[in-house]
Formats: sequence, C-alpha cells, structure tokens
Amino acid sequence: MTHILAIDQGTTSSRAIAFNGDLKPVASAQQEFPQHFPKSGWVEHDAEDIWSSVLETARQGIQAVGIDAITAIGITNQRETTLIWDRETGEPIHNAIVWQDRRTADLCNSLKADGHEALISKHTGLLLDPYFSATKVKWLLDNVDGARAKAEAGKLIFGTMDTFLIWRLTGGKSHATDATNAARTMLYDIRNGCWDPEICALLDIPMSLLPSVKDSAADFGQTLPDLLGKSIPILGVAGDQQAATVGQACFEPGMMKSTYGTGCFALLNTGDQMINSQNRLLTTIAYQLDGKPTYALEGSIFIAGAAVQWLRDGIKIVEDASQSGAMAQAADPAQDVYLVPAFTGLGAPYWDAECRGAIFGLTRSSGPNELARAALQAVGYQTADLLSAMRADWPSLEPETTLRVDGGMTASDYTMQFLADITGATVDRPHVLETTAVGAAWLAGYKAGIYPDQASFAQSWAMEQQFKPQIDQAKRAQQTAGWKDAVRRTLT
Repeated sequence: MTHILAIDQGTTSSRAIAFNGDLKPVASAQQEFPQHFPKSGWVEHDAEDIWSSVLETARQGIQAVGIDAITAIGITNQRETTLIWDRETGEPIHNAIVWQDRRTADLCNSLKADGHEALISKHTGLLLDPYFSATKVKWLLDNVDGARAKAEAGKLIFGTMDTFLIWRLTGGKSHATDATNAARTMLYDIRNGCWDPEICALLDIPMSLLPSVKDSAADFGQTLPDLLGKSIPILGVAGDQQAATVGQACFEPGMMKSTYGTGCFALLNTGDQMINSQNRLLTTIAYQLDGKPTYALEGSIFIAGAAVQWLRDGIKIVEDASQSGAMAQAADPAQDVYLVPAFTGLGAPYWDAECRGAIFGLTRSSGPNELARAALQAVGYQTADLLSAMRADWPSLEPETTLRVDGGMTASDYTMQFLADITGATVDRPHVLETTAVGAAWLAGYKAGIYPDQASFAQSWAMEQQFKPQIDQAKRAQQTAGWKDAVRRTLT
C-alpha cells in the first residue's frame, strides 16, 4: 500500500502521521520538547531537541506501516521561528528564536519611526513586527560573536524550521523552503515571488543566507537512507497555517479556516488578488502550485491553547487541558470575567508587542471555573475581532460566514459553541481535527501522483459536527462590549 508520511513540527511538539492511499491517518507518534524563556518576552528552542523529536517520531510512524509502504514525505512547521547554522558543520550558532519572541520590539519600533513600514508592507504583505523572521535574523547576526563576519563570508545559512529539517534530512544537499514559509520571513516579495534585496539591505542581511524558494508541492530532495531506512523524496512543504488551509480544502476565494493550537490563525482565501489590508491584517500566500500563488488575508492571535497551558502549568488550576470545558460550563453565569491573554503582546488587529496579559471583572467569589471560562472565551473574542477586520477588508465575505476549524482546542464543544455565538458564524468541525498534517500529506501525495487534484480532494472533506449561533444580537453586543473594554484597558 502507498503511504505518505507527514512531519508536523509544531511549537511545543513534533508529530509524524502516516496517511494511507485514501488520505486517512493510520499511524502517528508525538513528542514534546522543552521551551526556553531566557528573559521576559523571549522564547527559544534548542534545534537539536527539535531534530531529535522529528527523527524519533518519523521513525515510529514509519515502523507502524513499514518502510516499503512510504512513498513520500510532506513537512509542515511552526512558521517564522528562526535559525542560523554553519553551512559546513550544520551546527546552529544559537538557539532558534521562536515566532512568539518579542526581543526585537525596539528595533521594529525604530524602523517604524524611520518610516520603513510602508515599504515592508507593500512588498511582503506583513506589518513591521518582531513576530516575523527578518528582525530575528538581524538580531542573531548582531549579537552572536563572529556571526556577521561568517555570514558575509558565505559560511552561514538561515532557515525556518522546514528549511532546517530539509537540510538535515537531505544531509545538507538541499537548502530550500516553500513560498508559504518564505512569505512569513518579512524578507520575501510576495507579488514578484523573490527575496527582496531592498529589505535585506535595510536590515543588513546577506542574501547568501537565504534558501531557494519552491512551490508548496515540489521536489525538495531525498532523505539520507540511513536516517529513516531508505531514501524518501520530500515532495510537499507548507507553513502550518497554510497547510491547515489546504487540509481544510479552502481552495475557493471567500473560504475561511481558523486553527486553534498554541496560537490562533484565521486565513481567508482571496484567490489571485493581493488585498492590502486597511485593518491591520496580513496579506500572505495561502499556497503555491505550478508556480501560481494563491493569496490570503490572515489574522494572527499569539495566544489560544497556550492560555489553557497557562491554567495548567502557570497557575495550576487544572491538571489536564480537557478539564477546562467542564469548568467553564460550571462557572457562575452572573460573573463577567475577561482574560486578555497578551502574554507575549497582542497580534491582529492590535499589533502591540509591549502590552501584557490582564484579567478584568474579578470578584471575591471568582475562582478556577471563572478563570477557565475566561481563557476559553478569549479565543472566541479574538476570533470575532479578526472576522470584523476581514469583513471590512473583503466586503464580498458572506454575512453568514462559515468557519472551518481545526487544531487541538476544537475538541472542546464548549469552546466551539461560544465561538459560534460570539462571532455569529457557523462553525464546521471536520472529522480530522489535525488538518495541518492532512494538508502536508496531500501536497506531497499530489506531487507524487497518488492523491487527487484540488476539486476531488475538496469533495472528500467531511464534517464531524456543526455549531450554529444560539444567542441573540443584544447578548452578543453586550459580551463583545465587555471584551473591547478589557482590551482597551490592557493597551493603555
């Protein structure tokens, strides 16, 4: 039987899932790895932890179905996380700087003050923010001893996590990325499909650091035989949110998906139109096939599932994330407690790197249940903010929007019903919640010729449950007003 191995390298764990010829998951393995917080607002990963977790889970996934059954590999990854390593030895010069990291906030503010954001937004579709890779690259070159001299001598190379994994899996033969990951670096001209020399010069980043850019379904090289048991072609690559867009079969303009993992990311397919947002959303590449990019508007929320992790690991009011839904349902309905989870700043549509999390509405009777409810509801409120911005930027978006959802948090019926209630949108939850891996598998299998084209794949998408709004507009307006007041207070 023909199988595709999807490697899903996430922010807190790495997974490998084997999909059969019908694009059904038949085996999986997952491994968490440590998070490092050297200073307030700084987040790092040890690249060797990531590499070992990917290698181990990939081997487990392959072992479950047999090495001869694997036809190709698809890779999806946490986006924007930045690594520089030695071209000859393969050794990273520093820990990877994670997408959540805010250490370059002052640099971004300085660049904005000097009037550079308009150029960057015009070329890349992005806002000038520490979230993206570009200022992380500059920080590494400026702060790691000897890094800039080595980079200028062509001895160092840069990559997001997909690039690092491709490089390691191919034994250094392939230094490549796909258009969706390139589009998140703040160094890539998404209209002309090339690295931007003007932005590289502005940030003093040698272009020799940068990988080649390919379609999302393309030949990224062959794995070394001794790593996984045989040489396997890597035929599909996409950043995690774009892979989820593919996995949700959002191939038509106007279709929208939202993924709820560590953060929350909503993408609206805008087809061949690059929409320049007037509401502080991002313009990005949803996927690129046969040399043709499909564009999207994206709203990025930094903290979603991470708020539930905070309940578990930070203030220790839950032992397992799955408890939060029942606790939220048991919360006192008379209390309006709001959690603004700006633990690493606020993303779209606010883009404030400096603000930090806050809780409003606490009373003497507030307890773990009310905090759990506030953490889950924050996801819905933030999504509602994104939908409002998308409707303003894309007037043709249907008033009765359907939101296809995926990611670990969508297993919570409470959270999904609140999402439908507060956004006024219909929420469709698919049979396969982890559609990020489905998207990576489809890209690789499509390139390998074993999975169907977009139209046929879209027909196979299956819904597990639908959530429709159950509150009236007056109640929605009341709850939303409380949220907006909490955000306003957090930002001031």
